[in-house]
Amino acid sequence: MSDLLKNVDSRTNLVGKNRLELLTFRLKGSQLFAINVFKVQEVQEVQKVPRFACLPKSNPVVVGVTTVRGETIAVIDLSLAVGRSAIPLDGDAVIIVTEYNRSLQAFVVGSVDGIVNLNWDEVMPPPAASGRDNFLTAITRVDGKIVEIIDVEKVLATVVHFDTRVSKELLEQDILEYSQGMEVLLVDDSRMAIEQASATLRELGLKVIVEMDGLKALRRLQQWRDEGIDVGKKLLMVITDAEMPEMDGYSLTTEIRKDPALKDLFVVLHTSLSGSFNHAMVKKVGCDGFLSKFQPDKMAEEVQARVKTIMLQ
Repeated sequence: MSDLLKNVDSRTNLVGKNRLELLTFRLKGSQLFAINVFKVQEVQEVQKVPRFACLPKSNPVVVGVTTVRGETIAVIDLSLAVGRSAIPLDGDAVIIVTEYNRSLQAFVVGSVDGIVNLNWDEVMPPPAASGRDNFLTAITRVDGKIVEIIDVEKVLATVVHFDTRVSKELLEQDILEYSQGMEVLLVDDSRMAIEQASATLRELGLKVIVEMDGLKALRRLQQWRDEGIDVGKKLLMVITDAEMPEMDGYSLTTEIRKDPALKDLFVVLHTSLSGSFNHAMVKKVGCDGFLSKFQPDKMAEEVQARVKTIMLQ
């Protein structure tokens, strides 16, 4: 299993080039699912993992806790979490250890298939008919087979409560009064992430305009430009996820910086990807800031700092 991820660090060369790598796996049955390799820390066979300890009164999808690299982490049955039947732990199941929002968690899956390298423009949003309650952010095809990309942020939201409220002591009333009704373009492929970030932004009195992939966001910006709108004055900022179908947030930022009419937009990367690598990429592609999901206080601080800058101009 270690051979599967031995070259995982090479994925950093893909970011900023509108490319990604997916770890594909099965839950129960033949359907392929996937998550971004960038979120994966390691993959282990369940039988080789320290015995899971049960957590009284825990969410039913949490099958226990275990230790990985000396850290205690929750183990989530991904099949149960997306509304399917439980995966037997006494068979060939594996756990995928991931890092989201600065924390580690493990997902039990039936088997791991492999790693595939794709362009983001090969990744499409899920069909509209799939409804708002599905656990997918996107779909793609690999060797003629449909691969469903899991919305891990939505899965985690069913297990861990994320508070969208801003601490009252952080709010500066003069800034909030000045910023009432200002517009923010929020770009994210996860409905759960959109709901959470929008709730925080609206608490700050902002109007939230949403697009669910980088290409649609770029086209909207270009449409405003072509209509003669001063986009830099229209938008307080653009807040964009990193991973999205058709065009990722890094490529979106690069395209914004290349356009004379858009290049001065204030762009903040808002992602569940963690680590110093993101800060390096923020600088490389020209983002103005970086926010980890889901931290309403940090978002409020970023917004108020931007408003304060405008007030002083």
